[in-house]
Amino acid sequence: MPKVLLFGAGAVGSVYAYLFSKAGAAVTAVCRSNYSAAKANGFTIRSSLFGNVQCSPSIVRSVNDANGPFDYVILCSKAFPGSKPSTAEIIKPAVGPKTAIALLQNGIGIEEEYREAFPENPIISCVVYCPATEVESGVIEHGEVERLEVGTFPHDASAEHKQAAHDFVALLRRAGGTAEFHEDVQVQRWSKLLVNASWNPICALSRSSDVKFMMAAQSNVSWVRLVMLEIMAVAQAYGYSSINEELLDWQLGRAKARMNGPGIEPSMLADVKKGRRIEVEAIVGNTVRLAERKGVQVTLLESLYALGKGLDESIARSTAGN
Repeated sequence: MPKVLLFGAGAVGSVYAYLFSKAGAAVTAVCRSNYSAAKANGFTIRSSLFGNVQCSPSIVRSVNDANGPFDYVILCSKAFPGSKPSTAEIIKPAVGPKTAIALLQNGIGIEEEYREAFPENPIISCVVYCPATEVESGVIEHGEVERLEVGTFPHDASAEHKQAAHDFVALLRRAGGTAEFHEDVQVQRWSKLLVNASWNPICALSRSSDVKFMMAAQSNVSWVRLVMLEIMAVAQAYGYSSINEELLDWQLGRAKARMNGPGIEPSMLADVKKGRRIEVEAIVGNTVRLAERKGVQVTLLESLYALGKGLDESIARSTAGN
């Protein structure tokens, strides 16, 4: 029975707490805002994919309260590079010599801090597709998709670390989850970033769904495409030629196909509406910094980063009462 620590048991984290518990793992979930409800009643998950299910892992307030070390430490929290203390520092009490650290987080270039903090441990990088919302404390509504794209960081990690990633995939599949191993999962990260680094800040700053933004002005669709072209250029500068205009137009076409409906509100917009800080550094800031290293011009992304960073700092001041 593998021991799993799940850090960040919000909507997505709760779904994976359920799946790993179903797979036979001993799951401990670190809860913050939903601690009282989860401690009393566990998680209630209303899923179009898995049905209405109940999950009751061990619930703790902090990593220090957990009985480490663990076989897997799974991070489902939002990624905030540069935060103090860092997430890598926070999870140290749970990490032993053989612990595999799985990052179920958005963004690009987010793995480095864990590689530096835990140079001998397997780092498993995961791209997550799992639409879920915590509608009340401890109660989650989940849609019809659950998929992880999985690989090691770096992609040429040792055979032992690659085996840890394969074992992680097998454990999730045992519970009926969907996971696929990739030799270089950064391809999948860049593919998702085409959407995340464009629509997320655009929708958060305009306080609009993707469809409402596209309908706001005739030139907006072509402008979004220009933002995506900058993301594509950065990916290609790092050798990812499959992040091309064909993929870009397919991703943009998915949004355009929703034009007769209300559209989608990305996670940054949902966070802004709830007065929560946004993942501007992991998603946009890191992309801009990667572009600078390769000399790629990303004027539109730089503007989105500057405005997004200002919005994030405003939220931080508001939540601090200043």
